[in-house]
Amino acid sequence: MAKIAYILLCHKDPEGVIAQAQRLTAAGDFIAIHFDGNARREDYERIRKELDGNASVVFARRRVKCGWGAWSLVEATLGAVRAAVEAFPRATHFYMLSGDCMPIKSAEYARAFLEREDVDYIESFDFYNSDWIKTGIKEERLIYRHHFNERTQKAWFYRSMDWQKRLGLARKVPSDLVMQIGSQWWCLRRRTVEFVLSFIKKRRDVLRFFRRTWIPDETFFQTIVRHLVSESEIRTRPLTFLMFTDYGMPVSFYNDQYDLLLSQDYLFARKISPEAKELKARLGELYSATGRSFTISNEGRALFAFITGRGRIGRRFAPRFWETETSIGRERTLMMITCKKWHIAKRLVERIRSVNDTPAIHYLFNEGEANLPDLGGIESNLDKRTRHRRALVRMLFDYWKTERLIFCIDPASTDLMQDFYNDRAQVRLLEIECEFTDDYLIGHARRVGLAAEGSPQATIDRLMPTIRYDLRFESDRIREFDFPGFHRIRQSATVEENAQALAAFLDIPAKTAREIMGSEHLFVD
Repeated sequence: MAKIAYILLCHKDPEGVIAQAQRLTAAGDFIAIHFDGNARREDYERIRKELDGNASVVFARRRVKCGWGAWSLVEATLGAVRAAVEAFPRATHFYMLSGDCMPIKSAEYARAFLEREDVDYIESFDFYNSDWIKTGIKEERLIYRHHFNERTQKAWFYRSMDWQKRLGLARKVPSDLVMQIGSQWWCLRRRTVEFVLSFIKKRRDVLRFFRRTWIPDETFFQTIVRHLVSESEIRTRPLTFLMFTDYGMPVSFYNDQYDLLLSQDYLFARKISPEAKELKARLGELYSATGRSFTISNEGRALFAFITGRGRIGRRFAPRFWETETSIGRERTLMMITCKKWHIAKRLVERIRSVNDTPAIHYLFNEGEANLPDLGGIESNLDKRTRHRRALVRMLFDYWKTERLIFCIDPASTDLMQDFYNDRAQVRLLEIECEFTDDYLIGHARRVGLAAEGSPQATIDRLMPTIRYDLRFESDRIREFDFPGFHRIRQSATVEENAQALAAFLDIPAKTAREIMGSEHLFVD
């Protein structure tokens, strides 16, 4: 049976550290604690006193003063790991935690999970070729010797790096290591940990190298484990659920996110807000639970991207168009049909094509399969179509030798609508206003990855108003642009009312518009 030794790095909240240690050891696991040497001594002594006598708790022999991005974080980790290896011979796995982590599964589930495969869980991506580093220096982390901390000694950090660059003092990475990078929150098997400790005892050159790298906690274990363990025995993922904002700050979780956390395919979550007392209490009770089953839906990151993206994409600012395309043509008429229910817009397009000769295309800039003719490659993927949108549309006019063209477009694509309205062509827009039932919205959430079949009902209930508002927002935004040649048909309107709007949009007789709108199946889901 798997027995877990948790490696806890912490620097504050002695009450939380004590509670974490008591919780994990009460369920039959072990814990090795490193309490930052910069933290108050009285807090450390309080933790020692409260946990004294607990045979499943051990402390690192020396308290290291830790600095963000510095070797001291790895040094502290190694100190706790060595203490755990020596104190807990029955431990089969060693799991890195911070003081902000909490379990989101039971101990019973965690042990069964680790027994499922004889592997290590550690992110380890190619340092040079992956995009794991989003901003800031990259190769400079390794090839220059970092004696100063960028957070606390910013001027000296960059001054030192600049001097080394000017003097040609770049150093080489140890030749037998393939540098890797990833999250510091790993879970390693006992033999892997022993391999690592034995390796660094023999290879003092590797230790010297990493001591002067920048942010080594993202490269040290990741590189050495990949060097020592077969790729088939490594799962390149952490078992701790964590997310970061666009500004590189970790996302905090609060009381109302209990069900969301439990449905993620992870064993722990980081980081739990200090104010989330109720969440901490519920997760604490969860770890010792038995017979508990978990439904994994794993929609957490998609939900976060959706909620935060609503504040950025097309709301605070619109995407900028850096290249100007050729005009579609002053004498040509471009007609866009927008509807969130794509199948309804497509159905209307097919009805128009059946009674009218105007070429019409489905969601040209929103779905890959649009049944386009061969236009020399510009039509091959969505990125190319969007990047060269005006040129593409002009080519379609030319291909069909027409002066009128219809295509469907998602209501969220207001940036594209604006761009086409800036052309010299005559542009019209028809919005199809639909009714959205709760069942449809749940299906929509699942289609776009915001929910899964197993998503908790509480998560769905909280999500529904946001999705409904988001759809309404898209419609309201289109109206705010006050596009000329704008028309609307509604699911709630009569056939006659909709026929009048369609006749004006297509510039066709009312009788023909009534024939098109006469289908009783147009708005059927």
